[in-house]
Amino acid sequence: MKQKHWLDNPDNVRLLWRGFLLTLVLTVALGALIDLHPHFPIESWFGFYAAYGFLACLLMIIVAKAMGLLLKRPDTFYEGDHCDD
Repeated sequence: MKQKHWLDNPDNVRLLWRGFLLTLVLTVALGALIDLHPHFPIESWFGFYAAYGFLACLLMIIVAKAMGLLLKRPDTFYEGDHCDD
């Protein structure tokens, strides 16, 4: 019998999600206790770095989707291209 990968088990995936979310919550909460030495006033807002990271990731996804729409080619794009001719 073929052994499955450990990420194929939904319980393991659920445990990973919970671990990631707990790490995120702890990181944001610790930001309230640690002096982060902000250079700009906006950096002193609670949760600024988490929001900034989330928005930057969201922007990268939107740009990648837009580039995909601009750069994609039909499935038959290379069918008429024969190097042997």
